[in-house]
Amino acid sequence: MSDIPAGDYEKGKKVYKQRCLQCHVVDSTATKTGPTLHGVIGRTSGTVSGFDYSAANKNKGVVWTKETLFEYLLNPKKYIPGTKMVFAGLKKADERADLIKYIEVESAKSL
Repeated sequence: MSDIPAGDYEKGKKVYKQRCLQCHVVDSTATKTGPTLHGVIGRTSGTVSGFDYSAANKNKGVVWTKETLFEYLLNPKKYIPGTKMVFAGLKKADERADLIKYIEVESAKSL
């Protein structure tokens, strides 16, 4: 997974608003339909307090890195069979990289 494009923050912001915002926040610790993405990089799957994860997410035990997110966002249901996430995925590598760049920058900000 070392061939992840660098990603573009502004393009990632657009992808986030179009594809993620309806279910996730990145600028707070609140949960919506999906768990917060704030601080997701470095976090283990299924561990946001107060969010009702599927057993599959809890048991996967993956630590979210740019590389694991890049693979996951291609096809979430393939990466974690049994996930409750209904998102079909982002097939374009550049879109995944852009989204990860945006999430990386935003989720590192202090709340």
